[in-house]
Amino acid sequence: MAFSWLQTIWQLALAAAVVGSTLFTIILITLPAQYKATSTRSAEKISADQAGAPHKSVAGGDGVEGDSNTTGELQSKTSVQVVVLGDIGRSPRMQYHALSIAKAGGHVDLVGYQESDVHPEILSSSNITIVPLPPTASSLRTGNKFLFLLFGPLKVLFQTWSLYYTLGYRTKPARWMLVQNPPSIPTLALALLICFLRNTRLVIDWHNFGYSILALKLGTSHPLVRISRWYEFFFARFATAHFTVTNAMARTLKETVRISALPLHDRPPGYFQPLSADQRRDFLKHLRDITQLPDVMIDGIHSGRCKLLVSSTSWTADEDFQLLLDALVEYSERAVNDPGDLPFIIAIITGKGPQKDYYLTEVDSLAEQDKLGAVAIQTAWLSSKDYASLLGAADLGISLHKSSSGVDLPMKVVDMFGAGLPVAGWSQFEAWPELVKEGINGRGFSDVDQLVTILIELFGGSPQGLASLKNGALGEGARRWDDEWNPVAGKLFALNG
Repeated sequence: MAFSWLQTIWQLALAAAVVGSTLFTIILITLPAQYKATSTRSAEKISADQAGAPHKSVAGGDGVEGDSNTTGELQSKTSVQVVVLGDIGRSPRMQYHALSIAKAGGHVDLVGYQESDVHPEILSSSNITIVPLPPTASSLRTGNKFLFLLFGPLKVLFQTWSLYYTLGYRTKPARWMLVQNPPSIPTLALALLICFLRNTRLVIDWHNFGYSILALKLGTSHPLVRISRWYEFFFARFATAHFTVTNAMARTLKETVRISALPLHDRPPGYFQPLSADQRRDFLKHLRDITQLPDVMIDGIHSGRCKLLVSSTSWTADEDFQLLLDALVEYSERAVNDPGDLPFIIAIITGKGPQKDYYLTEVDSLAEQDKLGAVAIQTAWLSSKDYASLLGAADLGISLHKSSSGVDLPMKVVDMFGAGLPVAGWSQFEAWPELVKEGINGRGFSDVDQLVTILIELFGGSPQGLASLKNGALGEGARRWDDEWNPVAGKLFALNG
């Protein structure tokens, strides 16, 4: 009996060993290919690029490096996978990274969701290949706190597989991987795994702290928030290098988790520019067509009887649109009660997000109650070119960004400065003074009353106040993205020489 038991155990162990060995062999055979510095792009692809042939294959990507040669092959200076676990079109900073790398001679695989239009220069660049991620099922998206606890893990599992497969098998190995954070789950762990398997160096581009955004939904003391914080900082330690959007964020990483990061501030790209009087007049005609604003309002902007206010929002919890709405209602009441002293405000709100429909319903309700007699609120989703022109044509920009971490900054303000547009914004967080200088290029507020005061002073007071802020915005916007990127990221990627 004992012998038969031993024989059975031996047979089971032997079968397990065979299965295990087979699985191990399959894993080894199917591991993603590794990056090699001598890899080259094929002559066929280069010939197509030089002839202007379409090249935006969803399965492209080349890990290439080196100099030009005369044998029909061309090698770029370096190769970078730029990874966004989000909509590429709504991730301008990562698009700017891709464009800067490409302009310097590097090759880029731009990985992310393709839900909206990307920058035209990306589509026309022969050094950039867009590799779209499969979209997440709409049934897994929810703003409900309790359903989020159920659907959240399922969404992460789907994202984990699609991102692993895309980075490991739909793209060729690259020397560098530049990953946007947040989201950190599952991006950071997967990026590290792929970089280990493919001999790639990982760089994390910190836009904010992911756990702090999760805390807006679940609360700072929630166990998932604490796990998220540990996960984010634990895996981040293994990256080769780090960029941050502010000095304050770099300092926090150093003091909290001993991560040394390179501050790389957002700066406007070249297409954000002030408009001349003729350009402004031409754009306002175009604005009438795309927003259906009546001629009387467009004429009012020309004459100064109406002021054009612009705000770009993601319609999420970290941007309090209710504050702006309440301020506009208060401003309207004062303007109606004191006719002639305060101009009519045309507020154009751009962007998409989960709370948009809720607030549009509230705007309609306020209009029906005649609480917006001196204000018109219009929403718009604009192309990159039209958005840049809108900023150049506006009188004042509004930032509602309430930093979840206290150490990030709203990129929209950078774009506004690039167009010479002064800004009024929520200022109650640590990093705000790194960008906006009070009374020089913008104004800060912390509540409705302060914002109303700012609107009255800038629109109803001496025109010199707004003109002075505009000059400050022009000065701040003079330093451009490439000026900031080349000595920091360009140096790291060896692309600045």
